[in-house]
Amino acid sequence: MEKITLTVLGMSCGHCEKAVKGALAELDGVGDVSVSLADKTVTIEFDANKVKVDQLKEAIEDQGYDVQ
Repeated sequence: MEKITLTVLGMSCGHCEKAVKGALAELDGVGDVSVSLADKTVTIEFDANKVKVDQLKEAIEDQGYDVQ
């Protein structure tokens, strides 16, 4: 498993956290997801053989957030 931390703008509440976690959990190969609203980051453990970083970013952006 690989781990990546992405900066995500626009998250401000528990609903935002739930939306991001839910979108990422639907992707095959995603393990643990941790969201820090204070730091505006999402840390994702994932299997690079099953899912690509671009797919992770797209899943977050599809929820209406900006990934830096």
